[in-house]
Order: sequence, then structure tokens, then C-alpha cells
Amino acid sequence: MERKEVRERLLDILDHTPALKEILLLSDPVEIKREKIRKFLTAMLIATFEDNPSIPPLEWVLTRDAIGVFKNILSTRSERLAGYSLLQHIDDLLNKDSLEDTQGIGQGFLAEIEHLLRGVVGKTGVYSDEIPAFLGQEGREAARLRSDDLSGMARTARDFIDRYPWGLDNDAIRRRSFNKSRILRYFRATELEWEKWQWHTRHAIRDADTLSDLVKLTDDEYEAVKRAREYKIPFGITPYYLSLIDYNPRGNRDTGVRSQVIPSLHYVERVKSQRGCSASSMDFMLERDTSPIEGITRRYPMIVILKPIMTCPQICVYCQRNWEIEDVHSSYAILPKEKLENAVQWIANTPEINEVLITGGDPMLLSNDKLERLLSKLSRIKHIERIRIGTRTPVTLPQRITDSLVRRINRFHSPGKRELVIITHFEHAYEITPQSMGAVQKFRRYGIEVYNQLVYTFYNSRKFETAALRHKLRLAGITPYYTFNTKGKEETDDFRVPIARLLQEQKEEARLMPGTVRTDEIVFNVPGLGKNYLKASQHHDVISILPDGRRLYEFHPWEKKLSLVDTYMYTDTSIYDYLKKLEAIGEETSQYRSIWYYY
Repeated sequence: MERKEVRERLLDILDHTPALKEILLLSDPVEIKREKIRKFLTAMLIATFEDNPSIPPLEWVLTRDAIGVFKNILSTRSERLAGYSLLQHIDDLLNKDSLEDTQGIGQGFLAEIEHLLRGVVGKTGVYSDEIPAFLGQEGREAARLRSDDLSGMARTARDFIDRYPWGLDNDAIRRRSFNKSRILRYFRATELEWEKWQWHTRHAIRDADTLSDLVKLTDDEYEAVKRAREYKIPFGITPYYLSLIDYNPRGNRDTGVRSQVIPSLHYVERVKSQRGCSASSMDFMLERDTSPIEGITRRYPMIVILKPIMTCPQICVYCQRNWEIEDVHSSYAILPKEKLENAVQWIANTPEINEVLITGGDPMLLSNDKLERLLSKLSRIKHIERIRIGTRTPVTLPQRITDSLVRRINRFHSPGKRELVIITHFEHAYEITPQSMGAVQKFRRYGIEVYNQLVYTFYNSRKFETAALRHKLRLAGITPYYTFNTKGKEETDDFRVPIARLLQEQKEEARLMPGTVRTDEIVFNVPGLGKNYLKASQHHDVISILPDGRRLYEFHPWEKKLSLVDTYMYTDTSIYDYLKKLEAIGEETSQYRSIWYYY
């Protein structure tokens, strides 16, 4: 944007707060302006808590939050951490005629400033001016009117939820039956072979030509898969999971499925370029700093991650450990016997550990014998009270969950002594099929709980889309457990969603659902440290707004009241850009208008 255009737009925005505009246009030094703005914000905050009649009911909450964010951004500590002063930047834009470089400033920056100032003065426009009718009544009449309002909320939620297909719809089952027949014909296989999980791993689709023979691809999809193979970037889809993908992508029903396994060109090129750096450049969670011995990762006092295998039946594009995975279903990915025994012995020698998460990779790719032996060794460690198995096979390869497997591992689930838990990963209601539900129910029949960890990405972030997933998960026998913010890995920028959207989803969409459905916790995984609970606002702060409109966050470690551990700086994705992407796929972005006021 041209400097004149930016300045004029800023002046228009400042019309929302005439007192602030007056301060910023003074010829005073920035430090004097900083103090004057602080006094202005303090006066606004006091007026708000003193029941300022100029601010509508409940707007005071948004005002309080916006003032808190603004004051935090103004602090010299925040500026030091950010390496950038928003106040100085705005002052320069308004008052320095010689300033030429405004190319880095975008609409996202101006939108953030406008919404922040609207919040400060209680002019967000989030709420309707109409006061609910039940507030003017009492007794049965008030209850009747309130019930009508609640029914209206439920209908709105249901209208959104019904937009999203799920795998138990009759139409979906029929389409997948045709897909399965087409895949079987292509591989000249039988129904009996389809039910064998090893057949699927042997016939994982690994190249663009085979994939394009089985489903229609866009030009970009074909090119991305082709380049992935050329660059030796892991790619693979099981025939079963491929049957969940619609033959023709134009229907957009399966976007939440396709996006997980068919990489974008951006992803492929970024992974290729990062491989030219150090091997740890893609290790977003800094596992190199939290692995006391090979095969072990430890971030918390009482639980440890054990990784006996570093491959999966197929590869998720946004995989946290994509930097460690060499290929889909690789025979070289199993941790050597001696190293696995050393890892188990390390757990035995660490009595403070009482819980083990077996993950990878996907440990269900181990043979029944190997998995049973591993569980047997862990169960003999007296201080281990719970064993979790992290696996996506109920989603990607439900044939793996055989009666024989479940019977063999069930004996390690001993109520009152030791718990065995399955942690799986459904991303979209369209992934829930009769086969995946059947796999889950095999565990449930033996009293083994199944929990779901969801990664919140652009492709499941539309209004009530994850609410629909949680609702369907419970019907299939799966308990929602965690919703993870997408990792800030450069190669998955097109998957990322603003933190504000996760907060909005939890408070405006999940909140409408019954408590048994909204059981998951939204978290941000702090590299090298662990989970930061996003719903607890005291665990993170917005410390700046960058010229390109992205918010800069400071995340606090989980042990901040226990140990002197440093905080973590995170640059979020732009709210403005996110809303533009939603608009491009046909979403009505006015339905997301409150997103700006979540911090």
C-alpha cells in the first residue's frame, strides 16, 4: 500500500477514538505519547468498571480485554521481546513525511488496529441492539421465551452441522462401496484381501500416476505428489483411506480428507528447501532437546513418550514428526531391539514415571507379537499405571484392529491396577465409517477407552465443523480429548488457523453442544516444553501486531509457577488472511465477525 493511503486509512480508523487520535498527532516524543495513551486507557478501564453508560451491556467485557491487550503491546518489555514497537511504527506512519517503505503493511494490519480500537471504546458491533425478550419477563413466561431463544440457537447449530457429510450417511457408504470396487479392480484383488491389513500396506499408493488412475486430481495435486516422490518426501495413502476420497474433487465433500494426505506444492517445496538446512530445522517441538535416550521424549514429570517405530500406514501432511519419517510403512523405521530395550530399561529406572504413551509413527504397524512383547515389558514395571497407544489405524487402516490383536493386548488392561488407553486421530466427520466405528467398538467391548486428538486446521475450521465431528465421535464411541493448534511449521502455513479462531470455536460453537460432547481441551504445543491451555488466558499474551497483520504471542510454560523456565514467542497467522481464504471457498465471513476480539 502507498504511504498516503496507509496514513489516510489510519486517520479514518482513529476517528473511533478521538482522544487517542489527538495524542498520536501531537509533536511530542513517542515516550510522552506512550504515557498519555496509558492514562487514556486506564481512564477508559475505570469508566468501564464504573458502569460506563456509553458502553452497551457485555461490550464492557470486550472493552476490558482490548484495553488489556493494548496496554500489554505498549509495554517496553513487549517491544523488547518483539524486537519491534507498534507505537513507534504507527507514530512514524502518521507523522514522518520522509517515510517511504510501507510495502510490508497490509490490510491485515489496518484491520487489526481498527478492531483493537473498536474494542477499546466498546464499538465492536458484535452484539445485536435487540435485548432478548425473556429479560423483560418473569416466571413461566420468561422460561418460555428463553426456551424459544435456546431452540433458535440449536436450530442454527444444526443447520451448520448438517452442511458437513459424515461417513455413516447412506450416500457416503454407497459412494465408498463404488470406490472400493474400483480400487479392487485396479489391483486385481479380492474382498478377502481387502480385509487383510497387510494387503493395504503392501499396496499403499505412493506415486502420482497410480493415484491419478484411481481418483481425479487437480493439476496442482498431481504435480505436488510427483515432486514429493522426486524429492524423496514421504507420501503414501492406504487403499482403504483412498476409498474415502471422492472420485471427483469438485463436490468438495472430501476436502477435509484429501488435504491430509495429498500435499500442496507449497508443502513440497518448503520441505525440500528446509532439508538443505540442519536435520533439526523441521523439529518444531525441539524433541532433540527433550530426548534423554533414543526412542524416548520427556516433557512432563510423570509421563513419557516411547517411540518404537517411526513410520505409518500413510503420511499426514501436517505430521509433527515428518522430519523423522523416511517413507511410508518403512521396514527400516523400527527402533532396533537393543535400543528399544534400553529405552524400556530407562523407564524402569525412572520411578517418577507412571504413564507411557507409545507412539511414533504408528505402533500398530508392529506385529502382534512385537506389540504384545512391548506391552508385557512395560506392564512388568511396577510404577507404570497407565499405557496409552497412539494410533491412527482406526482411521487409516481399520483392518489392522483384528479380534486377535485386541484379545492379545486386552490382558494388559487391568482395572484398579493398570489402564490401557487408545488415543486416535479423526480429523473430520467424513472419516467416520462403519469400518472405523467397528474397530473402535472392538476396544470398547473389552473396557478399553478410545480418545480422539484433533488437529485444528483450515480444512476443518468452518463454523461448527469440528462441533459436528465431536458430536459424531461420541455416537461412534470415541471421546474428544485434545484439539491442537496446527504446529507453526513453515511447510504447513496453508494449514494454519489463527489462535483466535480456536477460542471462538470453543466459546461460540462447542459451547452450544452438551457437555458430554465438548470434552476436549484446546492446546498450543510449546516447542521443547509442552501444552499451553489456550482457554486459560493467563497462560499467553498478545505482545504485538506486526506490519503484515499477524499477532505476536508470548506463551508461558506449563510449569511457570514451579520453575524459572523461559517463555516462547510465536507469530500467529493473520486473521485477515484467514477470513479471505474462507471467503474464497464460499463462507460468509460476517458469521465470524467476533473473531477479532479473542486474544
